[in-house]
Amino acid sequence: MKVKIAIDAMGGDFGPEPIVKGTIEALKHYRFEPILVGKKEEILPLIPGGFKDKISIVEAADVIAMSDAATDALKRKESSIFKAVELVRNGEADGVVSAGHSGATMSVATLRLGRLKHVLRPALVTLMPNKKKKRTVLLDVGANVDCKPEHLAQFAVMGSCYAHDMWAINLPTVGLLANGEEETKGNDVTKGAFQRLRTMEGFVGNVEGRDIFNGTVDVVVCDGFIGNLVLKSSEGVASTITHLIKDYIRKSPIAITGALLMRKVFKLLKKELDYAEVGGAPLIGVKGCAIVSHGKSNSKAIKNAIKQAIDFVDTGVNVHIERALDDAVNKG
Repeated sequence: MKVKIAIDAMGGDFGPEPIVKGTIEALKHYRFEPILVGKKEEILPLIPGGFKDKISIVEAADVIAMSDAATDALKRKESSIFKAVELVRNGEADGVVSAGHSGATMSVATLRLGRLKHVLRPALVTLMPNKKKKRTVLLDVGANVDCKPEHLAQFAVMGSCYAHDMWAINLPTVGLLANGEEETKGNDVTKGAFQRLRTMEGFVGNVEGRDIFNGTVDVVVCDGFIGNLVLKSSEGVASTITHLIKDYIRKSPIAITGALLMRKVFKLLKKELDYAEVGGAPLIGVKGCAIVSHGKSNSKAIKNAIKQAIDFVDTGVNVHIERALDDAVNKG
C-alpha cells in the first residue's frame, strides 16, 4: 500500500506554485499518494495533464498567514493546515507536510494528533551539516522555549531513535549542548538532564556548539530556545561567509580565475549548506508524521520534505520511540 501524504498547498511564502511543482517532482521519484490541500481553483491549473489522476485535492478556503497568531489556527477549521492535519488524524493520510506558519503547524499537529505514549513534549528536529559529510541531528529547535530536565532527557531518547531509524546508525551517540564538556558545566536544566541521561546507552556527556559541525556525536540535545538560536545563527554565518566570498572574488581578476577553477568545490559546498536538500524539520513525538518546511521552500525543498515524510512513515520511528520511552519509564 502506498504512503499517503497530505500537503498544505497554500501555506508557503510563494503560494501553491512551488509546492505543486515539488509534489510533481516527488511523484517522479517516489512511490506515494499525494493529497494537496488548499484552493482547488488555484491548484488545479498548476497540475500537468499527465498527473491530474495521480493527485487528490481537498478544498480548503482559508490560509493561515505568517502574521497570524499560531493559536488562531485551532479555531480556523477551514484553513489548509488544519484540514491537512485532520486528514492524518482521521487516518486518511499517513503524514503531513507544510511550508506554512510553523507555529500554527506545530500547534495544530500537537493538539489535533496528540502525543505518543509517555511523550511529555514533542520536539522539532533539524539536520545540520558536519565535517564528516553527514548530518548531525539537533533537537529541539523551536517547539519548546522553556524546558525541564525530563524534557531534555526525552529529547535525547527520541533523537536517538530518529537517528537510528532514519539514518541507519546502529547505536547513535548523543550529546547534551552546554557551555563546556565537563559534567559541572551548564545551567540547572542541563545539569539535571545530565544526571537523567548518565546511564543512557550512547550518551557521551556534554558537548559544545562546535561539536554540532565537527560531527563529534550523532545527536545533540538542547531546549527550543537555544536550538533556534543555534539554527538561525548558523544560517546567518553561512549567508555572511557566502556573501563575503562573492564580494572578494568580484574585486580581483585572479580571484575570479581561482573561483572558476574551484567551481565544482563551490557547487558541492552549496549543496551541503542548502536547506532545500533537507526539505523540512520533523516534529517528533506526535501521533503520526508532521514535517515543518521553510516558508520560502522551493520545489526541491518540498520534494525532499515529502521524501522525509515517506521515510518517517516507512521506518516506523514512532513505534521505536514509544518502545524506548516505555523501557525508560519501566527502569525508573
